[in-house]
Amino acid sequence: MKRLEGKSALITGGARGIGRAFASAYVQEGAQVVVADINLSQAQQSAEEIGATAIAMDVWDLDSIRHAVAEAEAQLGQIDILINNAAVFSAAPLVEITPEDFAKVFDVNVKGTLFTLQAVAQQMIRRGIPGKIINMASQAGRRGEPLVAVYCASKAAVISLTQSAGLDLIQHGINVNAISPGVVDGAHWDEVDRYFAQLEDKAVGQKKAEVGAAVPYGRMGRAADLTGMAVFLASEEADYIVAQTYNVDGGQWMS
Repeated sequence: MKRLEGKSALITGGARGIGRAFASAYVQEGAQVVVADINLSQAQQSAEEIGATAIAMDVWDLDSIRHAVAEAEAQLGQIDILINNAAVFSAAPLVEITPEDFAKVFDVNVKGTLFTLQAVAQQMIRRGIPGKIINMASQAGRRGEPLVAVYCASKAAVISLTQSAGLDLIQHGINVNAISPGVVDGAHWDEVDRYFAQLEDKAVGQKKAEVGAAVPYGRMGRAADLTGMAVFLASEEADYIVAQTYNVDGGQWMS
């Protein structure tokens, strides 16, 4: 039997990259999957290719969160699994951080994570079903880094939120845990690399090469490297795991 047979999952930011890899892995493990993304056309294309369905969702907007969760619940019957994957990145010297940049990152990465988690947990509690909620943290949430203060702080908040939500919701049979990736190659790190090319006067691609070489495993991560943990945390094998954040980073952080 497949590990997620009979389960239904909502994955935010699921149109590309890590989110798409999770959606594909869940489908292969027998789950019904709704891919939610701010880019509906890309979400629809990805969903069609992997055997899922797609909905529009902007986690910056609380009304969009409520509508999308209700739509996903209507499509799936119930939501057994949530992956809070949608996020944004920014970088700037500390003395140049703007209130607008801070608000954007925290509104998506922290507020969006919290209120998507809340909306899905309310559905699980109302239906009286156990559930699995997986938040996406980052090695950036384990320590501060120059030029990335706001993003690091937002991911540290996700780790703390995972702990609080995990301890609160386990009384309802809802396991809340998180995955903390390291540096993962793909569109996200292409964007990060462009930030550092400007801020550190590097050639495009130089930062990626540097961080990849620094990973103890010997290379940057790939989205596929994270799917095993995502499947495990959503499965019955993880029923006794509560409020934890797991590093999947090639050995970059030990905790």
